[in-house]
Amino acid sequence: MSTNYGQPRVPGEPTDTATSVLETVKSTVQSFGPINKIHQHLCAFHFYSHDMTRQVEAHHYCGHQNEEMRQCLIYDSPEKNARLIGLEYVISENLFLTLPDEEKRLWHSHFYEVKSGYFFMPNVPSPIEHKDMEKICKTYGKVFHFWQVDRGDQLPLGIPQLMMALTRDGQVYDHLVQGCAERMGIDFEKERKSREYMTGPTHGVHPLANGGGKGLVTRVREVELKSDSTTPSPYAIRASV
Repeated sequence: MSTNYGQPRVPGEPTDTATSVLETVKSTVQSFGPINKIHQHLCAFHFYSHDMTRQVEAHHYCGHQNEEMRQCLIYDSPEKNARLIGLEYVISENLFLTLPDEEKRLWHSHFYEVKSGYFFMPNVPSPIEHKDMEKICKTYGKVFHFWQVDRGDQLPLGIPQLMMALTRDGQVYDHLVQGCAERMGIDFEKERKSREYMTGPTHGVHPLANGGGKGLVTRVREVELKSDSTTPSPYAIRASV
């Protein structure tokens, strides 16, 4: 199985020996509790919510908050030098239904992703993987990417971008699927057939999910800065000393 992602080098000087030694020392005395809670690696494809032609392979490293919510760090590869490009929250159907309607549009269903085989756990035996996929098939996710690696950005530029997930056949680019299959050693057609029995949300995929069927663009706009005129800011206090 090939794992060559051909990632470009991030600008900056290489990590020197002193820094590496300090990192080793710190790792022996600090707990890294939130990171150590990560227990699974999931791989999927995301596209920008306003532009389906921009698609990326996304590697999720996830930990449960509880039975109905998990949170995931997203990298552009499973390699040691992978770039942290975003994050995703995954919630149950029950929690999704409690969201305001405007909020629901920001979340996507995992139903098609799982059934198609395009949402998978690398190197995990199918019987174990399927136990969790049966649950994920019923969930919804909200994902933002901070680093637009697909356009060649060497650093995380601009504002976070809302991303969406596949909802039907014919959306994902063949070259992305083929490249991922070769690197990760997975047969997507075999996965699809093995998941035919899985079912989605009890009430069906909500019509407001997946952008409500529309593209959503993330933008910054300038507004008046709100402030409480009766309470001086700490900066004003500091300036008057």
